[in-house]
Amino acid sequence: MKTGYLIDMDGVLYRENQLIPGVREFVEALIETGSPFIFLTNNSAPTPEDLSVRLGHLGIPGLSPRHFYTSALNTADFLSETHPACTVFVIGEGGLLNALHEHKIANDGIAPSYVVVGEGTATLEKLAKAHTCIERGARLLATNPDNWCPVSRDDTRPGAGATAAFLEASTGRRAYYLGKPNGYMFHRARRKLADLAGGTLPEETVVIGDTMETDIRGAIESGLQAYLVLTGSTSLDRLAEYVYQPTRVLRSVADLTDELKSGKPSSRLDSPVYAQPQASDTRSLRHPSKRLARLDQPPQR
Repeated sequence: MKTGYLIDMDGVLYRENQLIPGVREFVEALIETGSPFIFLTNNSAPTPEDLSVRLGHLGIPGLSPRHFYTSALNTADFLSETHPACTVFVIGEGGLLNALHEHKIANDGIAPSYVVVGEGTATLEKLAKAHTCIERGARLLATNPDNWCPVSRDDTRPGAGATAAFLEASTGRRAYYLGKPNGYMFHRARRKLADLAGGTLPEETVVIGDTMETDIRGAIESGLQAYLVLTGSTSLDRLAEYVYQPTRVLRSVADLTDELKSGKPSSRLDSPVYAQPQASDTRSLRHPSKRLARLDQPPQR
């Protein structure tokens, strides 16, 4: 049975510009076995070419930009499919601007159809302009719901979700959030998997991620297999907090290398992390999509 893989990046492949042990061998196994794979990221700032170069510097050279799918590309796909003649006012960086340009979606600072928010510097001037556009009828769209993005182990910066929340508060309008965990991200990523597999959709799709609120939630809500790795933002002792649970729990993607090479995957309920004692990590971990938990709560009256 052919399996395709949708793989998160930060916390799964690398941390702070350091490749996680075993990742190189895992990617080599994917390539050697002909397993179709796409790397997914909610970060709208880089282009696929940027990400290919970055992984090359980290020790995985030669990956095609076709193996990367960002929330910027997802946003451009969404707008092209749902509103082909639209125009946009953008708060965001190169990856988002490039994706919209490639889809021939015009920038419009006078009467845009949408205000599109991604990662990037949101000056007061841009926020004021976006506010005015929304008050005049533009719809508010965010590339992803992440309130913050990691810069280093100890430092973060505001994410697209935080900027969109500012505009929600100032205009009273609700944003629509693309990226993970929105099912549209996984739907379009699976179509890219099919392209890589010669036009045939893999019989099974596995999502691999380190974050329960985006990777695992999105996979489950899209009807896909969900593998959680413990090399990123989620520790084992936090799993009991969630109603939904991953299909498997792995120490890292290195746990899958032998399975790929042998062609004999273990039971989907077999989680290698439970085979050895796991050190508990009780640090307080913020997640960029805490907003999602709030939206799940009933409204206060």
